[in-house]
Amino acid sequence: MADDLIRYDLLVQDALRGVVRKVLTDAAREGLMGEHHFYVSFRTEAPGVRISQALREKYPQDMTIVLQHQFWDLNVTEHAFEVGLSFSGVPERLLVPFDALSGFFDPSVQFGLKFDLSEAGETPEEANAAPAAKPGPRGAGSEPGEVRPKSAGLATIGSGAPKGLPAPAAQGEKAAGKSGHRGR
Repeated sequence: MADDLIRYDLLVQDALRGVVRKVLTDAAREGLMGEHHFYVSFRTEAPGVRISQALREKYPQDMTIVLQHQFWDLNVTEHAFEVGLSFSGVPERLLVPFDALSGFFDPSVQFGLKFDLSEAGETPEEANAAPAAKPGPRGAGSEPGEVRPKSAGLATIGSGAPKGLPAPAAQGEKAAGKSGHRGR
């Protein structure tokens, strides 16, 4: 097979990050509509992530936040989003670049995306040398999975192996946010 010099896998991930950007932009402008709310997972050690030292110590690699009832000042730019959340009664401000996202899930409609961060900005040799990276072919296996409802539960579209997001309870403590205005 020919080498993928275009890197379709990365183009698809960028396009799907655009979906998250659009959804968060709409939520920032109009509030959450209906029963929609979001679980947003990201790598805390990714370049550009700004969180407090206390959160970084508690979540040294991954963190999932919930944008539902108690969040404030959601601001979305082309490359990142910033939001205020409360963790155990302590207000925090987080800045998360879209390149740091590892997952996005809207449980109200069972829609989710999972992003592969192992190749973002790394050469294939660096990705294979990292202890957490899994060697293997590029392409569909390294693209984010799109999760849609099925009668038997969630399934990932576009790959043979499901890439479902972990259950919210498995992520540890979550932050819940309040938009102040919920559209119906």
